[in-house]
Amino acid sequence: MGHWIIAPVILPALLAPILGFVMRHDITMARVTSLAGSAAIVAIALGLTFAAAGGQTEVYRLGDWPAPFGIVLVLDRLSAIMVLLTSALGFIVLLHSIATGWDARGQHFHAIFHFQLMGICGAFLTGDVFNLFVFFEVLLIASYGLMIHGGGGKRMRAGLQYVAINLAGSTLFLFALGVLYGSVGTLNMADIALRLQDAPPGDTALIRVAAMLLMIVFAVKAALFPVQFWLPGTYANAPAPVAALFAIMTKVGAYAIIRVHTISFGPGLGATEDIGATWLFPAAIITIAIGAIGVLGARQLLPLIAYSVMGSMGTLMVAVAAFTPQATAAALYYLIHSTFAAAALFLLADLVLARRAGQALAPRPPMASSGLFAALFFVAAIAMAGMPPLSGFLGKLLVLDALRAPGQIGWAWGAVLGGSLLTIVGFARAGSMLFWKTSAAEAEAAPGPEAPRPVLALEVAPTMIVLAMLTALSVFAGPVMTYAQSASYQIHDRPGYIAAVLGTQGGE
Repeated sequence: MGHWIIAPVILPALLAPILGFVMRHDITMARVTSLAGSAAIVAIALGLTFAAAGGQTEVYRLGDWPAPFGIVLVLDRLSAIMVLLTSALGFIVLLHSIATGWDARGQHFHAIFHFQLMGICGAFLTGDVFNLFVFFEVLLIASYGLMIHGGGGKRMRAGLQYVAINLAGSTLFLFALGVLYGSVGTLNMADIALRLQDAPPGDTALIRVAAMLLMIVFAVKAALFPVQFWLPGTYANAPAPVAALFAIMTKVGAYAIIRVHTISFGPGLGATEDIGATWLFPAAIITIAIGAIGVLGARQLLPLIAYSVMGSMGTLMVAVAAFTPQATAAALYYLIHSTFAAAALFLLADLVLARRAGQALAPRPPMASSGLFAALFFVAAIAMAGMPPLSGFLGKLLVLDALRAPGQIGWAWGAVLGGSLLTIVGFARAGSMLFWKTSAAEAEAAPGPEAPRPVLALEVAPTMIVLAMLTALSVFAGPVMTYAQSASYQIHDRPGYIAAVLGTQGGE
């Protein structure tokens, strides 16, 4: 693959300062350059995905220093899926931001946007836990800027809460890295796995502390109970296109749990083998419940979607917690679905709120293009709730099928099915309030928009593209699931990963 593996990191890193310092006063040039760069990242990600399909784990050694002494980037099926998902979502969100004029509300939107893509892609490609921390910080710093894009006191307060929670998570991350390095003397994921195989019994407690700290940090990113409270306020107060991009942010935490706790703290390690069943699984069950109840009780549109994202993360993490190839494959399929479903809802919400007086789920004057919005909301809602025939239904079936062990089936099936029912009821109520319950008297009493205007084709196109992707994910569920299964078996092949990163000696 040569240098293509590092391209999704280098390209946005080069574009961001150019957009920030050279083109910040020329919005047209910034838009063209940003879109071209984003499209190039999508093309590169497609190439990497096809290259990874062969099953070979590719390693890029920066400065040609061998692991574990140098920094390495690792491309396998899992990282390829995540980079492609990030780049595709980023391109669609960028299209929406340009079409609706969101990018023009601040001079540095495009620069910060590409720094965000750099951090996310880097987190998915790195083979080193310390550099995972570095890329976490890059994407978080960029997300701070995007979070408060467009200003406003309420958004600033939500941004401060978001910053505080993530700074605490970053501090815990550093503590975990210190404990881990003190125990095994390395932070390369493959080298950690190799050294933990021969770790002395006296280090068991320190290893468990490091693993639990990392789990807590990743749980913060994934918005799992009991550290999920930052998500509703952040997603509900962020600009809707930014919240759509943030749909991939929680998946960074899920990815980190899959990668680190499968490779570095893999099965057979006594210090960490019960973490999934004892801690992660119950947290995921409670997260589903909180998300579903939040959807049912939401009185505003963006909090409704934010709680549905939380519930979908719980469903995803229930599958991840099993740490089996079948469950991981189901989790990957559902991860792709839930990312696009959340993005579709946030992009559609942005179009609706631009034509509606406030986001309260209460009767308001009729909107222009109300029929189109109602149809799109219906499709996006059944996708998020997991109703047939879209990919959410298939994803939840796969998750349930993977969780049939005696200690899992009752809790997992009850939480997923019960959460789905509450989510359906919540979205049905919201849809009726948004699009159908409008009387003449209420229309006269409620303040309306300055001038109702129909939606432009370019404005609604990104939302339709995302919904088309959800449809394609249903139609081509077989090939997608085949790729996900291959990625899952590759993830759980620890000796193969160690051999690829460290050389043939690592696989012995």
